[in-house]
Amino acid sequence: MVASKMVGPKGRVIGIDMTLEMLEKARKGAEEMGATNVEFREGKAEDLPLPDDFADVIISNGVLNLTLDKRKTLSEWKRVLKPGGRLYLGDILVSKSVSPSALDDISLWTG
Repeated sequence: MVASKMVGPKGRVIGIDMTLEMLEKARKGAEEMGATNVEFREGKAEDLPLPDDFADVIISNGVLNLTLDKRKTLSEWKRVLKPGGRLYLGDILVSKSVSPSALDDISLWTG
């Protein structure tokens, strides 16, 4: 919804989620705020329902860390981005093992 305001009335925002519940919630929110430049599609981060060189910007908010094959996901995002496009990530990524006590401490995983 924030992106719909940022792109303005001539811009276009496409939200993608793999769950029907989240898509319904997003559509309802867009309707309630009167956002007419927003569309929501069912899909997965590693197989986006978008053509090549389509997007100026991809925003991932807590998605990359949930995918099993990060290389495939990033390759897919590159496929969809136009040349010179931008990727904005808001994810938690770790490259080494996390101790069980740290996994159980939610305060370490939230901002």
